[in-house]
Amino acid sequence: MADAKTVWGYAVLWGSSTNIANEFLEQFAKGSLTRSIREDDIRMLLDHDPGRVVGRTASGSLRLREDALGLRYEVDVNLDTPDGQTLAGTIGRRDVSGISPSFYVKTENWLDGGSGLPLRIITEARLREISAVAWPAYPQTTAVMRSIANTNSVAAQRRIAARREAMRVRGML
Repeated sequence: MADAKTVWGYAVLWGSSTNIANEFLEQFAKGSLTRSIREDDIRMLLDHDPGRVVGRTASGSLRLREDALGLRYEVDVNLDTPDGQTLAGTIGRRDVSGISPSFYVKTENWLDGGSGLPLRIITEARLREISAVAWPAYPQTTAVMRSIANTNSVAAQRRIAARREAMRVRGML
């Protein structure tokens, strides 16, 4: 693979609401995806197109974990594929900056919303896939890119500098 890159961000933010077709508000409860990310083989796609897979949990190229903010993901971008190049290019230029989750709701709670729309709180869902999209239903989601090579080289340079300093202090340089 040429210059390896990682796309990362949040596919879901706990407690962040979005308007679904002006019919209801929807949000994910913290921990609502725990079982799914532990048990399901989840893919990352481009624009929800099943023919454009750019990562998969079973292969290890897509990693998902829940934290205090939401569902964080990291996907290793394969720049040897056209879809990998598209993902890296559109996210790198910030043409695409959001993620859209595709899921099945297992359990939910409905509340009378103060805005006139009812609020659906998803308490458990099965995640099928996440997609890099131009217009995500949840605009709070994120997609950013970092270069693994650059990250590793900066870390390596810091380690080398620290070792040199230790050697200098000991009189070895």
